[in-house]
Amino acid sequence: MSARPRPRLLYVSDLAYPARGRRYCDEDIGLTARLREGFDLAVCHPRDAAALMDAFDAVVVRNSGPVLHYQDAYDDFRARAAALGARVYNPLHGRGDMAGKQYLLDLTAAGLPVIPTVDRAADLERLPAAPSFAVKPKAGADSIGLRFLPYEELAALPYGEGLLVQPRIDFRYEVSFYFVDDRFQYALYAPDPAKRWELEPYEADDEDLRFARRFVDWNTLDHGIQRVDACRTPEGDLLLVELEDLNPYLSLDLVGADVRERFVAAMADSLRAFLRV
Repeated sequence: MSARPRPRLLYVSDLAYPARGRRYCDEDIGLTARLREGFDLAVCHPRDAAALMDAFDAVVVRNSGPVLHYQDAYDDFRARAAALGARVYNPLHGRGDMAGKQYLLDLTAAGLPVIPTVDRAADLERLPAAPSFAVKPKAGADSIGLRFLPYEELAALPYGEGLLVQPRIDFRYEVSFYFVDDRFQYALYAPDPAKRWELEPYEADDEDLRFARRFVDWNTLDHGIQRVDACRTPEGDLLLVELEDLNPYLSLDLVGADVRERFVAAMADSLRAFLRV
């Protein structure tokens, strides 16, 4: 009897992307080396994924960089994946950053613990007072297009061009919670608010995890990797900053070997389950 063929993965990564404070290539080299133990795997640039995907059992989108840098290619990739019925991991129906920043408005309207967000001049009065306000594009990523303005300048902004406004939060630190499917893996935090990517291991307690799981559950992704980014206010509350569900950087070099091994095993199990669906 011939051996059962191993699943074939097309792993999408921009190995040369110049991320600030992070090395995408190192993380993806390490992950692909481990995943090759159970899968046949090839790595490609995000611009090549649409042309190559039909030769593989699944496409794994990892550190592919902000899609704003290759929007036409990404739109073509999504359209072709839908036409072929291709399996894409993370699945393309994510409601977080994968779909833009609309979720920040939806979560604000639902009363969930998120930095208050509006996208109309008429709603500015709903925002709490703050020394300045963050203005960012709905389609933004990696702080592209982010700027800070006083309240007096907000009413004149061109909201029809897809802008979001949030109060600039005075926070104690930022913390990220990393999940595979609905399983929590680890947490990291930046003790210095001015140094977002100088991260250290963080011991998440039950209340922290209840906070993070609310957003993982809201996103309704049965399979995939998600990063819940939050900030700790001076009062001790957590507020959602971002729900990363397209290609969240994992900072695996900053966790212990046992945590890293557990993550890789969970990802491999998730991929095998995803391929059986």
